[in-house]
Amino acid sequence: MASEDGGREAPTRRDYVKYGGAVVGGGLLAGCSGGGSGTTPARTTDGTGTGSASGTETDTSDGSYSVTLWPAGEVEFDGVPERVFTDLTHHAGMALAVGRADAVNATWGGEEATQIWNSYLERLDGVSVEWGGLPNSFDPDKELFYELDSDVHLADPAYMTWMDSLDRADVTEIGENVAPWFGNTFSNTHGSPPEGWSDVYEYYTLWEIFEQVAKTFQAEDRYRALADIHTAVIASIEQNRPPADDRPTAVTLKVVDESLWVYPLNAPGFTYAHTRPLGAKDVFSDLSSSRQIDYETLLEHDPDVFLVAETMGQSGIESVRTMFEEDPVGRQLSAVRNDRVYAGGVRNQGPVINLFQLEMTAKQLYPERFGEWPTYTGGPYPEIRADERLFDRTKVANIVEGDA
Repeated sequence: MASEDGGREAPTRRDYVKYGGAVVGGGLLAGCSGGGSGTTPARTTDGTGTGSASGTETDTSDGSYSVTLWPAGEVEFDGVPERVFTDLTHHAGMALAVGRADAVNATWGGEEATQIWNSYLERLDGVSVEWGGLPNSFDPDKELFYELDSDVHLADPAYMTWMDSLDRADVTEIGENVAPWFGNTFSNTHGSPPEGWSDVYEYYTLWEIFEQVAKTFQAEDRYRALADIHTAVIASIEQNRPPADDRPTAVTLKVVDESLWVYPLNAPGFTYAHTRPLGAKDVFSDLSSSRQIDYETLLEHDPDVFLVAETMGQSGIESVRTMFEEDPVGRQLSAVRNDRVYAGGVRNQGPVINLFQLEMTAKQLYPERFGEWPTYTGGPYPEIRADERLFDRTKVANIVEGDA
């Protein structure tokens, strides 16, 4: 796509937050492979492995600092960003996790996403988000970036060109004239980035991306504190889940206008960061992405457990249960007959939501090991007895609020 007004002169924010010379100057975002000042380390993998997020922050004598995350590469900051554009809620959730939810000026999902997130955050005293009235960051036009005048775009530049409104020239222009890009989205399912991006792409875990985002806010202490909690949750799951042969069969599904879509449980990517560690038997183990199916196909596989994606809060788990119960094929499903149709998690989860969703999924899949998941029909994340929680709510809230 051609830029509609790519030749216009626009105000620059490079005096506040700017790219390192090799990223813009070397032309990586413009599609070039060479040149530059040499300050950005060369990327040597083939784009299909896991990126390393350690040791990639550099401080300079003038107080500026640089952080590296592909596909943007090395980004230099002269100060902590105060106005933050985000593409999807995993990036917005990282701002939340370091106490900067109020800095977010655009994100995806509007009121519905905000309501779902606050249904989890209800259990963290003093923590909530007010993102419902913000501009929607899905497929934004170029003018929105100038209007918002952000200090950083927590957004994957490759993902922005995957949508319709921006091409690569637009992304480069916005990065030079408004604020840098810093984000990674195709790590959600390890999907292929758009043409021309594979040479500068890496796949990271949710928590590896969060580590780098925390560095942009100079909030490494909060990252480390939350990462320690996450490590403990994963260790508890791995220690206490049943042996592989004793685990139930399960499926993650989403209902869209009464159509059924199924998703992988154990595939790579942070979309599955709350199901993969549990290691349940995936009845659609051949899936690498979503697939639409009918009731008959679901009955043929007949999983023990349904995890219905994105139905926390007021988003309709009861209507899904009713839909199955009223269908002549649906009511034959084992999960329906045994009351194991559960509200599942959001896919573009941030680190705080990931903690809740790991706990939730552990209880839904293995109640005999992690305690029963309460009967849930809607509203806030259920109250869990203190001795059956996988993490300390007060400790997490204090970290987010900066009181730890």
